[in-house]
Amino acid sequence: MSTRADYTFASDNTAGICPEAWQALAAANAGRVPSYGDDPWSARAKARFAEVFGTACDVYFVFNGTAANALALSARCARFNSIVCHAMAHVDTDECGAPEFFTGGSKVIALPGERAKLDPAAVAGAMHRGHGVHYPAPGALSLTQATELGTVYSPDEIRALAEVAHAHGLAVHVDGARFANAAAALAPRGVTPADLTWRAGVDVLSFGGTKNGMLTTEAVVFFNRDLARAFDYRVKQGGQLASKMRFAAAQWDAMLADGAWLRHAAHANARARQLADALRGLPGVQPLFEPEANGLFVEMPARTYEALARKGWHFYPFFRENVYRLMCAWDTTEQDVAALVADARAAAAGR
Repeated sequence: MSTRADYTFASDNTAGICPEAWQALAAANAGRVPSYGDDPWSARAKARFAEVFGTACDVYFVFNGTAANALALSARCARFNSIVCHAMAHVDTDECGAPEFFTGGSKVIALPGERAKLDPAAVAGAMHRGHGVHYPAPGALSLTQATELGTVYSPDEIRALAEVAHAHGLAVHVDGARFANAAAALAPRGVTPADLTWRAGVDVLSFGGTKNGMLTTEAVVFFNRDLARAFDYRVKQGGQLASKMRFAAAQWDAMLADGAWLRHAAHANARARQLADALRGLPGVQPLFEPEANGLFVEMPARTYEALARKGWHFYPFFRENVYRLMCAWDTTEQDVAALVADARAAAAGR
């Protein structure tokens, strides 16, 4: 008898489309409207971003996070520039060279840092590598929020990094594939999306929609609007201009209108905390640190992981030996968590 594969905790990409986005797609699927973004949904959605962030900004919709990051970085970096990021950042490890491709050859400089966060001193040190024209001139600092280990930069941490970057002429880019989860994590402390972005010195944000329940849409949000000059041409040349743009825009319009983007992210974050609390104390099982967003990184004996895999659970080794990543999403339920924990308890007991 085969075991049914369960991808609930493998990635937040495995979840379906959330109700708000699904209903928005259906509503936009009526009648005929202008193409390439000249439609009412696109206008409304872009106005929503200005409301959410409390400032005028330029917004462009693309199909995926790789394009959002690479094109955003290409707005500042020429082929002789460099891009400074953390060693675990997708910009370096998971984009198949797209930042280098779309910038024409910018060198990616990956730096270490505890809990997948960059340190201002390390960034400052990277500004003095090489000598003159013999080494690429730093062009952009790219931060990941939430990070690849599920940690979250505070506004003060972003501000400190942005001050170093701006002092050396770098633009500050944020890979926000899980920006919603970071914003939801800090919202109870009174931190706003503005506090996490332009008020802290961020120039451009790759705002993730897909991992938060939307279909094939990410937003590139320019707070430094000078960087957005001719960006529409970059989007088109990069194969990212949707002819039926209303289907991307309608989802953002619906998600931003009443805070659904934050509610879904907060739900995913809560399930990650629930999972951490439930797994804590099982033999050999220990979270590396308290989950701050929607990812849990847990030490687990290989035999426990293998037993869970035999039960059909799919999640992945990550970071170092015997550490595994479990991701929660907008649709992860308390019952999902309970089911995994029950199987983990049985596995740890050798049953």
